[in-house]
Amino acid sequence: MIGQKIRNYFVTLQSNSTTHRRKMDKSAYIRLLEEHDIKPTANRITVVEALDTSILPQSLAELERRIQTIDKSNIFRALTLFHERRIVHTIEGGNDGTRYELCHSHSHEHDDDQHPHFYCEVCHQTYCLDGLEVPQLCLPQGFKMHSVNYMIKGICPHCHSES
Repeated sequence: MIGQKIRNYFVTLQSNSTTHRRKMDKSAYIRLLEEHDIKPTANRITVVEALDTSILPQSLAELERRIQTIDKSNIFRALTLFHERRIVHTIEGGNDGTRYELCHSHSHEHDDDQHPHFYCEVCHQTYCLDGLEVPQLCLPQGFKMHSVNYMIKGICPHCHSES
């Protein structure tokens, strides 16, 4: 069941990759930052826009290459603040370090936009599986979950079709 959902998701992603993520305008970026109690500076708006227009989750190095008007330390500071305020997800578990994606959570206190991710072991891309829910977990007594990092590893449809 979950395998078929993933295949359908990637077929949709590949056939419509430019609209995989919803694109916002500058006023929406400002509203998003303000909703999360973040002052909308020019640098922060630029980082949010870069994340919003990315088809795949981005590493710090990828964002640095895309945003040539802001240095690495300022991009990292913005990402750190965004993560604290639940504007970005951090994705770990691929072989290429931490990746960031824009979170469409409506609260700066908790993340209501959790979803699984897929790491392709051939092309080393990390894909968001926005259409799938993270399975419910029943933790042992005494444990309290703050977030979940659900990573599926395997071969994406593009790499699978080329083999």
